[in-house]
Amino acid sequence: MRIRRDKTLLLMTVPSIALLLVFNYAPLFGLATAFQDYDPLIGVWHSQWVGFDQFRQLFHDPQFWDSLKNTIYLSFVQLILFFPIPIVLALLLNTVLSTRVRNLIQSVVYLPHFFSWVLTITIFQQMLGGAGLLNQYLRSHGMSTWDVMTNPHTFALLVTGQAVWKEAGWGIIVFLAALAGINRELYEAAAADGAGRWRRMWHITLPGMRGVIVLMLVLRLGNALSVGFEQFLIQRDAVGHSSADVLDTFSFYYGIATNNYSYGAAAGLFKSVISLLLIWGANKLAHAFGEDGLYRA
Repeated sequence: MRIRRDKTLLLMTVPSIALLLVFNYAPLFGLATAFQDYDPLIGVWHSQWVGFDQFRQLFHDPQFWDSLKNTIYLSFVQLILFFPIPIVLALLLNTVLSTRVRNLIQSVVYLPHFFSWVLTITIFQQMLGGAGLLNQYLRSHGMSTWDVMTNPHTFALLVTGQAVWKEAGWGIIVFLAALAGINRELYEAAAADGAGRWRRMWHITLPGMRGVIVLMLVLRLGNALSVGFEQFLIQRDAVGHSSADVLDTFSFYYGIATNNYSYGAAAGLFKSVISLLLIWGANKLAHAFGEDGLYRA
């Protein structure tokens, strides 16, 4: 019976493994184009190998360094302003006693996750754009309008606000699961000893969530250079490439869009290597603080 059950479980994993191989591992073969002068008409096997020439050109391109600088800056802003919000929302939801109210709030904050970036940016445009509700209200009351959607100086705050509105509700799922795993008897014992709500949160709730928080932080740092493609692609013309170009859009505009596929592949490979180093370093830092992180050696 156990052998039959194990075979059934293995068969159930076959589609997932196949998808992983086809869409995650098979494309790694295309990394070879970063070391070629790739011509799609003759394919990878017959394209000329140029070694590290694409990377030399990349590292001497000022637009690449501008894109990298924008990526690091936007990632830092989102880490500071976005990462804590799902934790705070999970803590607030955990204090709601009514199951019906909690489910209603969860449904409301989850919903934007299922919107596309096109719809999300359209909603922000209708609210904060030049002809949006905010500026219409300001004009009707004789006040100067507020340039939000086309202001390059506040673009980092704008995209962070969009990410918070769209993804923060979905991000609380993991933290709510961590809260559900905390022993409720600890709260009862602390309350019996006279500990208030804040002391219970500081000494029980946050330590109980620490492992999950560190894990999510490691994953976030490993994905720091992927601040978003579609979100920036849609808004690039409104604020200018100097503010909206990140590594992903750089690879697209100066690689794929110009048929310079090898150049785009070199930029993508650079981003992947740096991301791998970031997640390795963040995981080592987690181990130094006594947490498991993403994995243990």
